[in-house]
Amino acid sequence: MATREKTLEIITSTNLPLREYSKGKVRDIYECKDKLLIVATDRISTYDVVHPNGIPEKGKILTALTLFWFDFLDKHHVNIDNHLVCAEIPYSLHEYKDVLEGRSMIVNRAEPIPIECIVRGYLYGSAWKDYEQTKKEHGIGKVCGIELPNNLVFAEKLPKPIFCPSTKALQGHDENITFEKACEIAGKDIMEEVREYSLEIYKKASEHAKHCELIIADTKFEFGIRKDKVILIDEVLTPDSSRFWCAHDYEEGKEPISFDKQFVRNYVSSIGWNKKPPAPILPENIVNNTRKRYIKAYEALTEKRWAS
Repeated sequence: MATREKTLEIITSTNLPLREYSKGKVRDIYECKDKLLIVATDRISTYDVVHPNGIPEKGKILTALTLFWFDFLDKHHVNIDNHLVCAEIPYSLHEYKDVLEGRSMIVNRAEPIPIECIVRGYLYGSAWKDYEQTKKEHGIGKVCGIELPNNLVFAEKLPKPIFCPSTKALQGHDENITFEKACEIAGKDIMEEVREYSLEIYKKASEHAKHCELIIADTKFEFGIRKDKVILIDEVLTPDSSRFWCAHDYEEGKEPISFDKQFVRNYVSSIGWNKKPPAPILPENIVNNTRKRYIKAYEALTEKRWAS
């Protein structure tokens, strides 16, 4: 019997009777009449390189959480549309139900805004590195050009959440940029609008996460333009696009307990990988623990048991 990864590769490469629209590190997108079909695979990447083996059910968890957050934002009156049409498998693709079920969405087409919209509530990751470097070089700690107090420590909560745009690199790594630079790329009016949406979504999601004993340290949103309106696209507030920390054990200055992809990043850094292709095979214990952490995030945020 084919493995999960092999089964996905056969379907996404040859057997799905649709024209391929694009293939990302995790998601494969197909043309489906005037809509698009997004399939979230179990592939996992770190530092923009896909690992040879994936995380079982990861695509289903990402899809389920995205659907949860779309519904949450609608119920909590965040005034932005998203690209979701439905999460049902088209009748014409029912023979692929075993693989597509739970990991696919039919969405409206939109023109992606060429900026990653990141909101940071805590000083961690590349933000911590930028803060330390600018403080050392210029005497003032900054993240994406935003001045911060000079006495902040690793993983500390920021005085208020900040909007940190980055480039969408076709090759290599995304790059943190200033808001002014993002306006030059995507337009000032659009960037002001997506900044407002990003901060509002982060605020309401963080309040919900706090109730669930999780911290959303940071997250990434993607937006598109459809019929001259900004809409929310791609995944939303998942362990791939966000950092989820255990609120109970959180302590500033220390490495947080995370329920997201950071667990894999920490592993590949610990073995000295140079962050260039090919990515290393992930050991079974790393795969299993990553899956457990993704499920933990799902169960905490949705307050539902994960049904494998």
